Amino acid sequence: MRNIAAFFSMLMPGFGQFYNQQCAKGAFFIVIELFENIFGRINKAIQLDFNGMHQEALHTVNYDFMLFYPGFYVYAVWDAWYYAKTGADKKKTALPFLIAGIIGEFSAIFSSKFAVPTLSVGLIMIIPMVAGMIFFRKQ
Repeated sequence: MRNIAAFFSMLMPGFGQFYNQQCAKGAFFIVIELFENIFGRINKAIQLDFNGMHQEALHTVNYDFMLFYPGFYVYAVWDAWYYAKTGADKKKTALPFLIAGIIGEFSAIFSSKFAVPTLSVGLIMIIPMVAGMIFFRKQ
């Protein structure tokens, strides 16, 4: 089922690819995910941000690595969702995920300017992804 593959990739990029039995691609995505999280300190920054320590989160994260992450994350989810069913229209189904990636990138770029929890604003990118999965469910 497509949504299960996508939700596995939302939990950890690469898990959806394993669900789709694309083991080499899944392993590659997991390596990239770990590389991004370790060197970008993204998980630590998100944990600090969720606990109200917004400025400390901004000082913890390595922006050189974090700016790559939203696009990669959205691509991993779309890839798992798209390849779970053959015959879908690649151009149409990618549009909501592209919008989600743009939202994630802008939230990462401007995270220091937000008055609300900064890095967690990037989680808004999940909304267009889920909307796209619902809207294009029969594709």
